[in-house]
Amino acid sequence: MTLAQLNGLDPADAETEFRRCCGSARWARGMVEARPFVSIEAMTRAGDACWAAQAPEDWLEAFAAHPEIGEQKAASVWSTQEQAGMASAAQDLRARLAALNAAYRSRFGYIFIVCATGKSLAEMLLMLEARLSNNPEIELRIAVEEQRKITGLRLAKLIGDA
Repeated sequence: MTLAQLNGLDPADAETEFRRCCGSARWARGMVEARPFVSIEAMTRAGDACWAAQAPEDWLEAFAAHPEIGEQKAASVWSTQEQAGMASAAQDLRARLAALNAAYRSRFGYIFIVCATGKSLAEMLLMLEARLSNNPEIELRIAVEEQRKITGLRLAKLIGDA
């Protein structure tokens, strides 16, 4: 899709496309209202501004749209590509990841969010282990920033610039 095509979509179709980038309905509606975009950079800036204006329930809605890191059945082609570092992971590392994912969800109430693009399983395991010791307020801010990064990458993919 081109930027011009995205700008020209009717609001419902545009919202569907933006929801591919971020699972927050309020964020997607904000992006629909922010159109038209004059450039990819302007769209990314609007995405960041919309994300910064969201409430915690919107962040949690976005997090819930992701599969867990290492989940065999990814939610989308983009999720599969983003988690490509998992493809060759040994079974013992996958088991460790599953245990840490469960501990994270138990501690914070949502899945571990990380911008996985370009990261190996070993890197993600280290990040997950380190972040488990964060207090909930700090961890939420980190997760929010990781979601912002994911959304930016997906906005670029949406218009074929990835």
